[in-house]
Amino acid sequence: MSDEITQATEQQPVFQIQRIYLKDLSLEQPNSPQIFLEQEAPSIEIAVDVSAGNLAEGIYESSVTITVTAKIKDKVAFLVEGKQAGIFEIRNIPAEQIDPVLGIACPNIIYPYLRANIADAITRAGFPPVHLTEINFEVFYQQRLEALAEQAQNAPVNNVSTAIN
Repeated sequence: MSDEITQATEQQPVFQIQRIYLKDLSLEQPNSPQIFLEQEAPSIEIAVDVSAGNLAEGIYESSVTITVTAKIKDKVAFLVEGKQAGIFEIRNIPAEQIDPVLGIACPNIIYPYLRANIADAITRAGFPPVHLTEINFEVFYQQRLEALAEQAQNAPVNNVSTAIN
């Protein structure tokens, strides 16, 4: 009976956070200090990217990268890029569910840390904080899948090139 319990326990799905960490953070202020004299509110552009990889058997890294660019007229006030990552133990989950876990569940855990780090960096740079809104990583994941499917569909069927000497 004890072996059956041990075996059943070993087959239970496992999802555990091993570590959340700031992998990269950069700040550029190419037009400081003159940009601080501008009275106009900056226009803000935000880019988001999610990536994941397998580190070891059942151990994965998932990361979220955010780039915030603030411009006043045609001058960059600041550019902040942050990459927050997490190491997750994921075991006994069907293979087809691993990618959605890494692309949706893990970024949902990581993103609040990155949001705080980005806001802190912008504030420390002397600018009012930029409060990033919530991101629906499920929609983001679906859009990425659709974009990849479209790329695959539009890719040339025969991509062979030959060189003549």
